[in-house]
Amino acid sequence: MGKLAKLHRSQNSRMIAGVMGGIAEYVGWSPTWVRLLFVIISTLSAAVPGILIYVLFWIVMPKASNQSYQ
Repeated sequence: MGKLAKLHRSQNSRMIAGVMGGIAEYVGWSPTWVRLLFVIISTLSAAVPGILIYVLFWIVMPKASNQSYQ
C-alpha cells in the first residue's frame, strides 16, 4: 500500500495561506485549477461566501511540516 497524503496547508504552492495549494496536493490536481474552481463555486454560491470558507480552512487545516513532503 502507498502512503496516504494528509490534508495540510501547502508550503510549496501558496499564494495567501496555502489552503488551495494544500487541497491541490491532497487530491493530486494543479493548484491553479483548484483556485479557479474555488472562485467559480464561490461566485455562484449566494448562500455561503467563499471568503468565510477559506478563512475556516485556514484556521482548521494544519500547516505543512517538512515531514509532510517525505
